[in-house]
Amino acid sequence: MYTVTLWEFAALAAASILVGFSKTAVSGANTVSLAVFAAVLPARESTGVLLPLLIVGDVLAVGTYRRHAHWGTLLRLFPAVAVGVVVGTVFMLWAGDAEVRASIGAILLLMAGVTVWRRRAAARAAAPEVPAADAAGARLKAGSYGVLGGFTTMVANAGGPVMSLYLLSAGFRKLGFLGTSAWFFLIVNVAKVPFSVSLGLIDGRSLLLDALLALFVLPGAYIGKACVDRINQRLFERLVIAATVLGGLQLLLR
Repeated sequence: MYTVTLWEFAALAAASILVGFSKTAVSGANTVSLAVFAAVLPARESTGVLLPLLIVGDVLAVGTYRRHAHWGTLLRLFPAVAVGVVVGTVFMLWAGDAEVRASIGAILLLMAGVTVWRRRAAARAAAPEVPAADAAGARLKAGSYGVLGGFTTMVANAGGPVMSLYLLSAGFRKLGFLGTSAWFFLIVNVAKVPFSVSLGLIDGRSLLLDALLALFVLPGAYIGKACVDRINQRLFERLVIAATVLGGLQLLLR
């Protein structure tokens, strides 16, 4: 198993709780978890440790919001996402720990900017839960978001804010947003497992640590489900953005 101190394990456990919470309440909030895992563990290996925990959260989210997915949107995204995952895999073949750490830091800062953009767009959005028919540029938009989302999720498990922005711009409201996002990340994250195994990011050592940390994903998902209708999302997203920026800067300057 990875050698971690008690305080480092406590940080990983808290980050795992946030993984579960983000899957059932505030999509993209686990960018903080990315920074914590990359700070405590070797940055490259941290992505392989985090992936199974994300899948546990995805399963819980699908069980909660499965009836609200919009499959037309998912089918438009998947081809471009596959391209992004392949590009991300090629990047991980040559990238060392320093390159992955810098990439995760840069991606976190980018995702913080994307989240701010998403919040401003949300303030202007007033669309039905299921989006209307595609506009002329819908395929281009789905392709660009899909490739970026596939790359960021493969390199840093950080596709949440990218896909959140896309779903928001497509006109989804809360339940449609959560249901479509839940199915999207369950399918994409499971598809990433063979790539991560082939890169040596998932092995017996990482899975042993995952077996312990998965216990903390469950209460996080439960808390998220209980709080989704009560949470002051504006305040929470501000805290998430601030923590993400600090985490990204810490990784870049370390």
